Amino acid sequence: MAKVSVVILIFGLAVTRAIHFGPELNQGIELDAQDYQRLNKVRHLSEQFFSHYKNVTLDDLVPQGRLPTVSDLQCYADFAQLTAGLTTGSLWAYRMIDSWGSIPSGILQGHLKDLGHYDECIAIEQSMVSGSTLLGKYCLASLPLQQLLGNIGRMINVQTAVCFPASCSATNMDTLLRRVLKQLVGLELNANQNLVVESSCKTSEREAFDGGTIAAIVILSLFGAAVLLSTLYDYFVCEDPKELPAILKVFSARANSRSLFRITTKPNPNVIECLHGLRGMSLIWVCFGHDYIIGITSPNINVYDVYTWAKTPFMDVIKEGVFAVDSFFFISGLLVAMVALRSMEKTKGKLNIPMMYLHRYLRLTPIVAVSILLYWKILPHLGDGPLYGNWNFDRYDRCEGNWYWTLLYIQNYATDSECLAHTWYLAIDMQLYIIAPILLIIVYKWGRKGAAVVLLLLLGLAAYLFSIIVINNYSLVGGGGGPPGPDDYSEDLEHYTHNRASGWLVGFLFGYFLHTIHGKTIKLSRPSVWVGWITCLALLLTCIFAMYPYGIGKTKTLSSLNEAFYISLSRIAWPLGLSWVVFACMQGYGGLANSFLTSPLWQPLSKVSFCVYMGHMLIQNLNGGRTRVNTYFSNYDVMLRFWQDFGFSVLLAYVMYILIEAPCGGLESMLLPNRRPAPQPKVQAAETSPKNIPSPADPEKQAPESIVAASDSALESAPPLESKTQLQASEGNETS
Repeated sequence: MAKVSVVILIFGLAVTRAIHFGPELNQGIELDAQDYQRLNKVRHLSEQFFSHYKNVTLDDLVPQGRLPTVSDLQCYADFAQLTAGLTTGSLWAYRMIDSWGSIPSGILQGHLKDLGHYDECIAIEQSMVSGSTLLGKYCLASLPLQQLLGNIGRMINVQTAVCFPASCSATNMDTLLRRVLKQLVGLELNANQNLVVESSCKTSEREAFDGGTIAAIVILSLFGAAVLLSTLYDYFVCEDPKELPAILKVFSARANSRSLFRITTKPNPNVIECLHGLRGMSLIWVCFGHDYIIGITSPNINVYDVYTWAKTPFMDVIKEGVFAVDSFFFISGLLVAMVALRSMEKTKGKLNIPMMYLHRYLRLTPIVAVSILLYWKILPHLGDGPLYGNWNFDRYDRCEGNWYWTLLYIQNYATDSECLAHTWYLAIDMQLYIIAPILLIIVYKWGRKGAAVVLLLLLGLAAYLFSIIVINNYSLVGGGGGPPGPDDYSEDLEHYTHNRASGWLVGFLFGYFLHTIHGKTIKLSRPSVWVGWITCLALLLTCIFAMYPYGIGKTKTLSSLNEAFYISLSRIAWPLGLSWVVFACMQGYGGLANSFLTSPLWQPLSKVSFCVYMGHMLIQNLNGGRTRVNTYFSNYDVMLRFWQDFGFSVLLAYVMYILIEAPCGGLESMLLPNRRPAPQPKVQAAETSPKNIPSPADPEKQAPESIVAASDSALESAPPLESKTQLQASEGNETS
């Protein structure tokens, strides 16, 4: 999954690979008895293998037409020691055989991978009489059973674990397996068909820390030391929290934890409480969808059941988790317009754009930079397993050549191989933030005419998106004629800002609307409220389930023209539905939805949501890569995986918040002059987080230059953004 960074595209690759198996297995295709008997000949491959190579020769190890090398000679010597150990009954030699996998039971149900016993293989460390040490080397070998099972064999790609001396290369192993399979079942393989590749092999030896890893450890250690010392001083020395020096309060885990877990229950007209719930639910939706990708691509014993699952309506709930991203765009655009316009109104249209950009960059970049180090340098050393490092959402070694694009927030345009795939959202939102002052000035000066200009921009971008889908014959479900590959789809429809701006612009217009009705109560009749909720639910449910009848394995197909309507209009319909949810909750028509979304329990998760978003894939990659045994795919099993992954993601987010986000935010607030709170008695340093600033919604608490804070805090609302605004929401810094 090299480049795919959107849930739906990664999901599509995984499901497509699985669901092609299903239809033919369910159509009564018969399996020839002789073919199945040939398959059983290699069922216990390790026994057959070592029986065949009791007296291995150097020619057996070296591919035909190649001269032996020094490594080939070492492999031959170690392999001879192995066969001798089997003859004499040495325990270490039998462990090497014992760790092999076999032809999985139930391959006709989708049990296509046997991981053997990884730890038993790599734990082999036997001293030889010659003074050398023989180590175990674990590899996953692909077995060409397609040629054994006739007309259904093309649906089966079996992998099994093999264990060899570490001195043997993947080429040596590949050569040995080719010859034994030819001897056992008469398989003739193409020269370019590799059974064993070096990237699937592992030994107990680990790479030493490079400079980047050491730098990452040093940086995290320095922040950790500062937090530890400040917390100890706060807890044991400073009796009154109000007397704690500002620099120590910035780093104190005790002070920052107080702010993080402070829950506000008092009604506040300057707070949109339901945004906490919307943000938290969208974050859970994203993490849950990513865990389904892991669940589908894990070494399941029932891969073919994925095909049945993919035809259920619930699959669309997971696949359309991409709308959670549009929810974040909606919240971001909403707060930009609402908060910034209120502050511009109080300051007669003044907007400190350079300082606004600087503050925005300084708020986001520390967590992004640390995340790059964690995924790129720390993650490879956190765990181990047969799939570890070879199975990730993305190839994090790509950060080697393009990490700086991520820190510049232009990776969606600048490179085809992004460092952290899930930061594509950050790039788009930052680029929208850059153009935000232009839109703010337009609607501030021209009012409704300016809003009409923004609306025309929204419709123009939707028309452009519609056009490129039709012209290029793009397809979301494979129903059109000859859609491009997933990478082309991702690049054209997902990664580019001009194709993902609809939700943000709808939120911006809705935020302008809320600004115009600020302080007003809009009375609606009961039928009007019912019409609003029915329309809202119709929009949201249509976005999720409209594509249910179409796709691979479904009976209906969809033209590119119809898909163009769906993709371009759904990205407008979804934020429109959310607009009613927010409006109804604010005006007292939310009912149960308002009670749920405004629950104070959402507030702590809302504050750390940026860190959860940035770190959840590290936890999922870690737990998925550590898998050592086969798994079973079902909705319940994925739910079990999700809660363990999400729980550790929240714990990691708390650590990142205490170590990096809160201290960096506090330092930035102290260093930038126009970020310092005004010295009014209503704003007490001991009452607020170092990250908090005077509310732009309350002119009595507002510093003269806080328009910078107002305009950029509005964008810091979604998980891919920083959690300062989420904290401000509970303190009264988001306007209603």
